[in-house]
Amino acid sequence: MLKIIRSSDRGTVEKILARRGLRIRRAEAVVRPILEAVRKRGDHALLEYARRLDGLKENTVAVPPQALEQAAEALPTAFRRAVELCSAQIWEFCQLQMPRSWRKQVRPGLSVGQIVRPLDSVAAYIPGGRHPLPSTLMMTLIPAQVAGVKTISASSPAPHPLTLGTAGMLGLKNFFQMGGAQAVAAFAYGTETVPRASRIVGPGNIYVAAAKKLLAGEVGIDFLAGPTEILIIAGDGNPGWLAADMLAQAEHDPDASALLLTNSSRLARAVAGQVRRRLTALPTRRVAERSIAANGAIVVTRTLEEAVELANRFAPEHLSVPDASFLDKISSAGSVFVGPWSPEAAGDYATGPNHVLPTGGAAALRGGLSVADFVKVISVQQLNRRGLESMAETITTLARAEGLEAHARSVEARLS
Repeated sequence: MLKIIRSSDRGTVEKILARRGLRIRRAEAVVRPILEAVRKRGDHALLEYARRLDGLKENTVAVPPQALEQAAEALPTAFRRAVELCSAQIWEFCQLQMPRSWRKQVRPGLSVGQIVRPLDSVAAYIPGGRHPLPSTLMMTLIPAQVAGVKTISASSPAPHPLTLGTAGMLGLKNFFQMGGAQAVAAFAYGTETVPRASRIVGPGNIYVAAAKKLLAGEVGIDFLAGPTEILIIAGDGNPGWLAADMLAQAEHDPDASALLLTNSSRLARAVAGQVRRRLTALPTRRVAERSIAANGAIVVTRTLEEAVELANRFAPEHLSVPDASFLDKISSAGSVFVGPWSPEAAGDYATGPNHVLPTGGAAALRGGLSVADFVKVISVQQLNRRGLESMAETITTLARAEGLEAHARSVEARLS
């Protein structure tokens, strides 16, 4: 079931590294009229789609704040404690990650710097599929709270009591029962009920991705999320642990990808055997089995250096490496998990770095969601007469070379 191939089989390796596209074009055709309807008719269109597609029974998509508070009070004690610990860890990491305002005199008469300001309004999309995702609510809302965003909203098409309770624990006031393209449109345009967002973040299905793609530019987005993926590099190790990590990713989605790169044929066979054995007792076997069969593989490389090279080409969402000596060699990954005691599941919930990460090779271009996605970094410069005099010839020379005479004269007017 789990394919074992050698890196010398370049054709097969290339097929594994070449991802399938998001198949987004067909979805765009479906969501365009939904976006236009919400833009033109606001709440009226939003309610129609929410009732038809999300199963909304109420007369509004807004979940009352008191309902969130009641859901928080009803949470099981152990779950509540887990949310408290995880949210505290995420908060601490975001504070360390937060861009800082600063100013510095870099030469006589010239100081430069930056000021950091939060976005006015953001919205988080929380999927409502097979499993509740209160962890995604924490990962998307807490960075915005640390950034100081004033208006924070979230939506889910079928919010689970655990998700609603987590929202109540985080102090969220704006929660909406809406999903799909209609939710993205409501946040992008604003309606009578839903505040307009400056940026929309969070994962979603193909229709959410298509809506975000079409509205990018009118509203800020994080990135287009595709099926989840993990790539593990290992020369040795516990085969059962490695198999468990592959299955942890595979159980998300039949389209999820789980890859192991190793220079050991013995380890490859042992991990493949462990995957087979562990699948038999896995409650999520039906999904994980399809994922492993379609998108799982073990690639036996000549060396671990070759494995690193292939990993950087793949630019995985999650990358597991044997030890910290590999970090200097990694150029493209959404998030890196170092050593055998750092399972990807720990990052999904408790370690602090964000689990909303780029997929489909986008990790070659950017990292995961962070507190920096919720702020604006505004550059600042200040000169006095001495500073301007020292730079005047440079400025006027370049301005006139570009044919911008008024630029040059705006400097000279101050110095004449």
